[in-house]
Amino acid sequence: MTTETKKMIRGGALLARAFKEKGIDHAFTLAGGFCNPALEGFMECQMPVINTPHEQVAGHLADGHARITRKPTLCLVGPEGFANAVPAMLEAWGERSPVIFVTGSSTLKRQGSGGFKEIDDVAIAAPLTKYSEQIVDGSRISEFVDRAWKAATTGYPGPVHLALPVDIMFSSFPEDAGLDERPFDRTDTPVPRAWPDPSALGPVLETIKNAERPVVIAGHGVWWSKTENKLAEACNKLRVPVYNVPYHTKNLGEESECYIGLADFHQFHPSKPAIHEADVVVMVGCRLDNQMNFGNPPFILEGTKPICVNGSHEELDYNHGADMPLLSDPGAFLDAMGALDKSWDSWFDLQVQRRSEWVMEWSAHLEEEDAKHQAGDCKMHPLQLGVDVQAEMNDGDWLVFDGGNTHFWNEIATNIAAKRGLKLGGIMHPGNYSLLGVGVSFGLSAKNVHPDKNVVVVSGDGAFLSGGLLVEACFQENPPIVVIIDNNGGLDCISQQQEKLFKNGQHYATDFRDIPFHTLFEGMGGFGELVTKREDLSGAIQRAIASGKTACVNVKCRGVISPIVAATADKRDKASIE
Repeated sequence: MTTETKKMIRGGALLARAFKEKGIDHAFTLAGGFCNPALEGFMECQMPVINTPHEQVAGHLADGHARITRKPTLCLVGPEGFANAVPAMLEAWGERSPVIFVTGSSTLKRQGSGGFKEIDDVAIAAPLTKYSEQIVDGSRISEFVDRAWKAATTGYPGPVHLALPVDIMFSSFPEDAGLDERPFDRTDTPVPRAWPDPSALGPVLETIKNAERPVVIAGHGVWWSKTENKLAEACNKLRVPVYNVPYHTKNLGEESECYIGLADFHQFHPSKPAIHEADVVVMVGCRLDNQMNFGNPPFILEGTKPICVNGSHEELDYNHGADMPLLSDPGAFLDAMGALDKSWDSWFDLQVQRRSEWVMEWSAHLEEEDAKHQAGDCKMHPLQLGVDVQAEMNDGDWLVFDGGNTHFWNEIATNIAAKRGLKLGGIMHPGNYSLLGVGVSFGLSAKNVHPDKNVVVVSGDGAFLSGGLLVEACFQENPPIVVIIDNNGGLDCISQQQEKLFKNGQHYATDFRDIPFHTLFEGMGGFGELVTKREDLSGAIQRAIASGKTACVNVKCRGVISPIVAATADKRDKASIE
């Protein structure tokens, strides 16, 4: 009698099979020797691998893909590449994006003895992830993938990290290693959701029903729980105005009447009287963090009752200042709220009117600024650039913006364009850590997921220099995106703060030379055009889109301090809460 010999495969192949079983459809990496067995496994599994020129862009691509699809994604790096990927880990952590970072790390056998490229990646990743562990036994690879997956998706989602030492990566194990233990089903299973305790839900609903001027502030929890349609349905029916937390511009579509704008007193002025006059502020899927001034005045006034609803008890821990915390899946709560028999028509109409007046004020201001530009007194205003770019976009197109003042001016521009009827397919930008250099990577992510839509990236020159040079990945993968450079010749967001803060009124160490970004794209095989006058912008954007190539429109704008940066410089404090 002969014993059947089990097929042996490398640890890297076990890793690839485990992720394939979970439903991962792409891996993002910079191919390195420590990860070759995993790459071979992906090839055998017929899983596409996007190779990038730098690990940071691999992480941002994985993050962008996760934000759009709302599914976990995989970023695979070597030990030295892990250090390059840390900024992407930070960005994903800030947005609670379920990216699974895997390090092909230094040898386990000689750990602590100065092995080749040895770093303590598990400890470095720990404060930036929900879960960071090293796999020390090849037979448990599938188990650790399952653990990491559940950590990334359960409760409030977020990035996780696994380290697979190179000696385990290359060693051989039975192809069914570890599969004889529970859970036997290691496919992607539905995420457990918290249902509200009726004894806690009842008083919350009663408080909302008795309110005279309620507002809703929606955060990341709505997006990741895929309940934005329930938010729109409930608040459109009840006629309750909805504001998004700062740095989360796209939650509801522009076609949702209840969405008014950002809960940011400087970026969107009408939010201030609405929140100050509200008697109840319902925060769904948000934190009472620095953006909300931790629930304190002068953001939420003392006489206003904040209600915090979140599907994760960990996130509710941050909301300890809430008058009424509620542990609940956002969708379950919104269903219950939407069943209330009441509406707030006059209160809602007032916020719509305030938004319209705000758009009219900015439009009048831009007319004055454009008259100066046309007279030759100055370069184009950066807000005018943002508004004009969106005027060339179609419903369903994707917009990405990246930078300091560039980011903030484009937040304002999106609200103006939405009020004028544009219904973008999606908006992406840096998260609450304001990490520059994500724009091109997010643009490529959007184009990979929506190849039939135009994707436009509006980037400051400083932001492009921080990460946009990795546009090579766009040429390598060949999905064309259009990059508009808001070129003001330096780190304008910083220099303007310096000019307000420094005693001599000058700025220091923030200037760039005149960089011909458009010729860089031409040299790489793309389309490039320089624009110095507003009347030439529309045609340049149309030619860039029509080229079918990754394109750059390099626009000379003047530096104009945005409202939030001006307030930051004046107060030396977080502007959106002052």
